[in-house]
Amino acid sequence: MTVKTVRLVNQQWQGGMDENYSFGARLLSHIVPPTYSDQTETIFTPVGSAAHSNSQIKGAETVLKQQEATLEILNAKEPANVLTLGGDCSISAAPFEYLHSKYPENLGLIWLDSHPDLGTATSASHVRELALANLMGEGIPQYQTMIKHPFQPENVLLAGIDQTVVTPVEQERIEQLGLQVVTPQQLLQSDAVTKWIKQHGFTKVVVHTDFDILSPSDFHANFAAAPADRRIPGVAVGSVQLNQMLQLFSDIAATTEIVGLTLAEHMPWDALRLRQGLATLPIFE
Repeated sequence: MTVKTVRLVNQQWQGGMDENYSFGARLLSHIVPPTYSDQTETIFTPVGSAAHSNSQIKGAETVLKQQEATLEILNAKEPANVLTLGGDCSISAAPFEYLHSKYPENLGLIWLDSHPDLGTATSASHVRELALANLMGEGIPQYQTMIKHPFQPENVLLAGIDQTVVTPVEQERIEQLGLQVVTPQQLLQSDAVTKWIKQHGFTKVVVHTDFDILSPSDFHANFAAAPADRRIPGVAVGSVQLNQMLQLFSDIAATTEIVGLTLAEHMPWDALRLRQGLATLPIFE
């Protein structure tokens, strides 16, 4: 029987080279609303314990193989909708490629992220830095064997981009490709996203969401909310409140059909600290 919706729990960590992504994905699968419909199937996608690469981009070879395996699963199941829970930002590759092949006309891509993820094969060191570039056929050359339906620039919206973390290479690509950008301030103060959907006549959209757009003072499970000993210099600090992001989802769903939704970069620091602390006790061996 063909299912209507596939929920992918993608524990992929090699795109960001941080194994904590795996735990974040598993926990997220318990947080999202449960479903008891026989039209929905939850699948844990294949993810390995190693990271291999044949280029300067760490883990690129492993990520490609895992995404190809995920795409095979989707092609076999043929769902109408795909919910992807992760995991690093490169997890949208397979589900969005699948959905673009299924809905080649009037499908928009909303990239809800502090970063544009438009690095190049020579400027990036992690696959997540090229996550959107790969989907547009502008990323790692080897990925073009999987991305057979690249998104055109006019069908892509960069929403929530933090200009303070955009690299010169990414800014140049944004300008060269003519990508439309909605700043975090515009995201909160206007209906820029829904206007974009209506102007382009998109009957369906896929939405990639990186939790880094959220303010760490309001949402504590993203990189900016890391404890002092894990903080990364220059990390994006989001300004969007959780309720504002959820309202945006509702506004998009009221405007068009969301056939693909990715929730990425879930990093539950409190749960991780508790888990790692308990691991030192002999009773947990």
